[in-house]
Amino acid sequence: HIGALCADDTRSPGGAGFQQGAGDASMGGSLKEMSATLPYSETVRVNQIGAGLSRRLEPDAETRKRIARSLDLQGLDDFAVDLEIKPTPSTSEWTMKGRVTAHAVQTCGLTLEPLPVDVDRRFSIQLVEAKPEETDEIEVTLDEDDADVIEDGKIDLGQYAVEQLVLSLDPFPRKPGAEFVQPEEPTEISPFAALKALKPKDDQG
Repeated sequence: HIGALCADDTRSPGGAGFQQGAGDASMGGSLKEMSATLPYSETVRVNQIGAGLSRRLEPDAETRKRIARSLDLQGLDDFAVDLEIKPTPSTSEWTMKGRVTAHAVQTCGLTLEPLPVDVDRRFSIQLVEAKPEETDEIEVTLDEDDADVIEDGKIDLGQYAVEQLVLSLDPFPRKPGAEFVQPEEPTEISPFAALKALKPKDDQG
C-alpha cells in the first residue's frame, strides 16, 4: 500500500528545524545545530537573488542515500524541490516559495514493515537578513521573530529542501490496518497456591 502526503504549508517559524513536522515530529535536532553534518547542502548568496531566483534541486543517488540514513528512511528513490526566492515589496525580507516531491520508504512503527509514501507539498517561508550588531546587546525585532534569519548573507537551499521533506513525512508511520496488540500478562500465582502445588498428595486432606 502506498501512502500519499499532499499539503500546502505557509509558515514563518523563525528557524529551520527537524523538530517541526507533521504532528510536531521530533526527528533529530535542529538543522542549524546539525549544520556541520547536513546530509545535503546547496548554498546561494543573497546578492545572487536580485529581482528573483529560481532553482530546481534534485539530489543524486548517493546524496539521497545520505538523506535517507539521516532521516531513518529505508529508501528515498525520488526527491526534487522547486524553489523561487523573491524580495518582499517594501520590506527588507525575501519570500521563498516552493514545492517538494518525493517517493520515500518509511518503516511501520508497529510491524517494522516497509511503508512506501509519496510526497507532494507546497510551502512558503519568509526570510530576513541578520542586522549588523552595533552593540553587545542583541536586539530581536518582531519581523525577525516571524521570519528565518539569513546568516552570513547565505541561504542553504539544500537545508530547506531536507527540512520540507521532514515536515512532509508522518512522524509515526503506521501501515493501514496495523494494530498494536497488548501481550498477555502472565497470571499471578498466590504463594498459598504455589505451596499447595508443591505439597505431596499424601499430606493433603
